[in-house]
Amino acid sequence: MVNFISKKELSLSNEFLKNGYLIQKITDSESLSLVKNLFVEIITKKKEFKNLQDREIFDKTHKYIKKNNLNDFRLNLINDLNKNKYFRKNYFQCAKSYLESIVGNELVMQKKINLSIQLPKDNSSLLDVHADVWSGDSPYEAVVWIPLVNCFKTKSMYILPFSKYKKYEKSLFSKKVKNSKNLFNKIKKDVHWLDVKFGEVLIFNQCLPHGNVVNKTMETRWSMNCRFKSVYSPYADKKIGEFFEPISLKPISKAAIKYNFPEIKK
Repeated sequence: MVNFISKKELSLSNEFLKNGYLIQKITDSESLSLVKNLFVEIITKKKEFKNLQDREIFDKTHKYIKKNNLNDFRLNLINDLNKNKYFRKNYFQCAKSYLESIVGNELVMQKKINLSIQLPKDNSSLLDVHADVWSGDSPYEAVVWIPLVNCFKTKSMYILPFSKYKKYEKSLFSKKVKNSKNLFNKIKKDVHWLDVKFGEVLIFNQCLPHGNVVNKTMETRWSMNCRFKSVYSPYADKKIGEFFEPISLKPISKAAIKYNFPEIKK
């Protein structure tokens, strides 16, 4: 069979299909710098963070923000970031070349980028094992996950790769699995703990079980996440217009959307 894609795309495709995720170096370093600089600009306006260097702001956040104030801080920051008209564009540019290989080049993007901040030893920001499709998301969506710090071990997230998922597929929701803790214990020996450095991007399939645990390192995790899908692939609970927005429609698609078939007179 003749391959119609490049060797590079084929390699990315095979890796994604095997593992259910990709970790790659961000090639557009300028866009990544613009994203991080926007964070610094907004955060350093807050009195707790004035005159701090990047490492103190991000890896050492727990020295300046109390656990009880973390979620309000995070939500306010999400709102401020997403008000910037270039934030989503720069975020997309960080992953564009990989998304075009994995998802397609006519895309919709989540309208608001999410942010996770996980302090050391904090159990208030846990995301138990789950797959987004279990709660109504489309299996055609891919998640782009970009850290602002080096993420490793419990300072990162885990995922059950495709190669292991098949082993559990028929028993994930057996009667013995009464809660998410049972489910994690069932699969934990086969999950991959993802090592994603600042300057890298993770793209993963949200059909696969994933989550995080208590951060046992002495550093804070900062990571962003945003969903993308092909504009013409099937939607589920999250619809175009309310959750997704088209970002890269090609001219033929724009023309086709406006096209009206001539009325045939009898």
